[in-house]
Amino acid sequence: MSRGELNVFRAQWMSELKPSGGASDRQLRAKGQRRTQEHAREERATELFLRAVQEEQSGAVYEAIKFYRMAMQLVPDIEFKINYSRPSEADRSGENYMEDNDTDGEIEDLLAYFEQQLTLESTFPKICTPEIDMTQVHISALPREILMYVFRWVVSSDLDMRALEQLSLVCRGFYMCARDPEIWRSACLKVWGRNCTKLGPFKSWREMFLQRPRVRFDGVYISKTSYIRQGEESLDGFYRAWHHVEYYRYLRFFPDGQVIMLTTPDDPLSVVPRLRTRNTRMDAVLFGHFRLSQETDNQTKVFAVVSKKKEEKAAEFQKNRFYRRSAAPETEHSFHVGLHLSSGGRQSFSKLVWIHHSCHITYKLTGETVVTAFDLDRMYTPFFFARVKSYTAFSEQPL
Repeated sequence: MSRGELNVFRAQWMSELKPSGGASDRQLRAKGQRRTQEHAREERATELFLRAVQEEQSGAVYEAIKFYRMAMQLVPDIEFKINYSRPSEADRSGENYMEDNDTDGEIEDLLAYFEQQLTLESTFPKICTPEIDMTQVHISALPREILMYVFRWVVSSDLDMRALEQLSLVCRGFYMCARDPEIWRSACLKVWGRNCTKLGPFKSWREMFLQRPRVRFDGVYISKTSYIRQGEESLDGFYRAWHHVEYYRYLRFFPDGQVIMLTTPDDPLSVVPRLRTRNTRMDAVLFGHFRLSQETDNQTKVFAVVSKKKEEKAAEFQKNRFYRRSAAPETEHSFHVGLHLSSGGRQSFSKLVWIHHSCHITYKLTGETVVTAFDLDRMYTPFFFARVKSYTAFSEQPL
């Protein structure tokens, strides 16, 4: 082989070793496209992850889980690639997020935030939307007026605001309905009547209901009294018995201003279920009315007047048609009770302290009333509130 042929062979061999220019350009373009796609995928995953963080902070856990899953499907390790210090970009779909002025990252007015989100989602927004496709009619198809009527049945005439707060945890739309000011205003009017025509120092009717002192209707106030009493000496004088006396006082308040009072040695396990309604037939039960009084010293007091039910007195003479009718009683007894309302432990408005107790005897013939005031000694122990779930388990009337 001549030198010229050797140089040609060497040049051809070198050209075969080097990649062609067209293939090199295609590889570079493909690598650039992959890099661009990865960058776009990472940006989209970042937006979804930050959106999930916002939903989680606002309490929408299910929405947050959905966006977390979408972000990790795009970039599995997106959690470690995000720079949390930089602000999130505006959403490309046109949704506008409220600016957060709180240093802790909490939304100050969650109700306004939900209403703004609902307005931005569609022209004709619904209160709520089904999470999965359904063949049956979803509750979101109901008008808001019907939903609000359902919510008034949940609160009921017993003012079960605890159930309303639990209902607000279902979804964003239920939260907005549960914060409707008209429901909380109706509840306040039922508790304080004409004394709450204005909000006063409170920002909302809900804040007034939760913070203003009031008696509770979803349970019973119980006072337990016990003491040691000396008994009679034995016949032989060898020993003297001592008796441990224990009894209870019960106070059950109703939203319409009625109250039930009972003094009995029976324990709460047997008495509390029988005080669920006003139509209890227990012996020695006193029925009456109560009112709340806001004193100048910023103390809330409860005043009640209770007496024996008149229908029961009349029924005692009609048990037997041949029974000789006794003369009608010439006197009427009523008991006046005064209590100071305060908070005990972690529960609000859960303690009632005695400030007054008296018996009023009215003579029907002369109309004269004799008042006997009792000394408030250690036998008058405070009442403490006990919540009873069965009292609000059924709704008889809407709010």
